[in-house]
Amino acid sequence: MSDSDSKVKELVIARWFDRFVAWLVDFIIISAISLAIFAFIFGTTNIEWDEFMVFSESVSYFPASILFFAYWVISEYKGGQSIGKKILHLKVVSINGKSTSLLGVIISSFGKSFLLPIDVILGIVFTNQKRQRIFNKIGDTIVIKIKEIENNSKDIIYTKD
Repeated sequence: MSDSDSKVKELVIARWFDRFVAWLVDFIIISAISLAIFAFIFGTTNIEWDEFMVFSESVSYFPASILFFAYWVISEYKGGQSIGKKILHLKVVSINGKSTSLLGVIISSFGKSFLLPIDVILGIVFTNQKRQRIFNKIGDTIVIKIKEIENNSKDIIYTKD
């Protein structure tokens, strides 16, 4: 057993509030993009803005959800973080603290893209110590808080390729 195998890895589980704020940032960004795409496709010249908003929300739920799904799968699989998670120093990892599998990210992203209210409510009701939504549990993923690394150059080892 190597020295690195004997070390205990500490994962700081993200708070529900931090996760909500990260989701809200992502929601605002992707909603704006979705609305812009929808306005470009259907145009807004013949209807009032209020009517357009009601129309677009009722008609664009599924296409917007697909856009959210693609955004979260790509961003969280490639680096474990969406824009909202980067801002709040959060990251999606597998339950053992390593990078997530594509299937795990797909499952987790599906829950928050299409079934978020149900996913969160059931996650809170049936929560465990890891603060997982139901689709996080199914996908074996967890959201953690990334600890800041102290900027002390004597603790950093630099190597050349």
